Amino acid sequence: KIILQLINLHSVYSMAFILCFIYTIGVLAIANFLYDNLKSVFSIIVAVLQPYLQAKVSKTLVERYGEWAVVTGSTDGIGKEYAKELARQGLNIVLISRTKEKLISVASDIENQYKVKTKWIAVDFAKGREIYDEIEKGLKGIDVGILGNLKQKVKANNYKSSLSVNNVGMMYEHPENLHLISEELLWDLMTVNMGSVTMMTRKILPQMIGRRKGAIVNIGSASELQPLPTMTVYTASKKFVTFFSKALEQEVKEHNIDVQLVMPGIVITKMNAYSDRVMSRGGLPMLPFASTYSKFAVFTLGKTSETNGYWAHGIQYFLMKLAPMPIRTLLGHRMFNRFRNEALEKKQK
Repeated sequence: KIILQLINLHSVYSMAFILCFIYTIGVLAIANFLYDNLKSVFSIIVAVLQPYLQAKVSKTLVERYGEWAVVTGSTDGIGKEYAKELARQGLNIVLISRTKEKLISVASDIENQYKVKTKWIAVDFAKGREIYDEIEKGLKGIDVGILGNLKQKVKANNYKSSLSVNNVGMMYEHPENLHLISEELLWDLMTVNMGSVTMMTRKILPQMIGRRKGAIVNIGSASELQPLPTMTVYTASKKFVTFFSKALEQEVKEHNIDVQLVMPGIVITKMNAYSDRVMSRGGLPMLPFASTYSKFAVFTLGKTSETNGYWAHGIQYFLMKLAPMPIRTLLGHRMFNRFRNEALEKKQK
């Protein structure tokens, strides 16, 4: 009986230990999930309240980073609206994009509406390495405080740029299977989506380090959360932006430079014109227009290093992460396959 009692007691303690271990693992997993998803919200709340709780805290982007922002891909969509929102907050803007006529038009609109200075550099990021010497010459004498992807020609002048927004990017004409996409388009996509964010940062970072001041904003995508068949190379390139930004953040932290990763969901831009279903629902909470999205996204600058940029996209991202990756991949494949079929039907009409 004594032996049986000891065995039973040992079993009870063993079961208690196992349950305690499982409970601890569960608590840690939940804590990690909540931290990973709520740290951005907490950082924004702290940043908003800080000026009221601590004296001499910079309250504007100009005070924090400087007078000039560089934005790539700034003649359409998110890039254009980002540039306008930064100008609204008083920053001078360097626009970098491909089409000269569009650059002139956007620059004129910004100057007239917001009474700030603009410069533009017209280059095609798909051409790769050869364009960056031209960009470097165009930015000579400009202290970049905020970096963003815009393509325009800029003559060498003594201006200070304080911020860089790496927004330039490209996608297929519509979701498509890899073997049906031209090799030329794939090379262009990899060059633009990964090469531009790397080389624009490399060109501008040394002057920011020298001034111990600046911000680099990299526009990624919420699609990086899982592999997406029919969007294979695009989503993989956005995962590159995520890892690049998070690693760079640690590298430059000691130099007082902010690196922000912005991961939007679907925003109503020309990039989604392949789907009438998406475009017709613009303005719904999950499908904001680029102007609405950019106002929310710019508000987070200097307050958090990682954000979806828009409240509804943050909720969507949170809920998506509750599902295992295979399920997210399956659902994503089905959704974008419907978009693909819709686009193919549209082309046949």
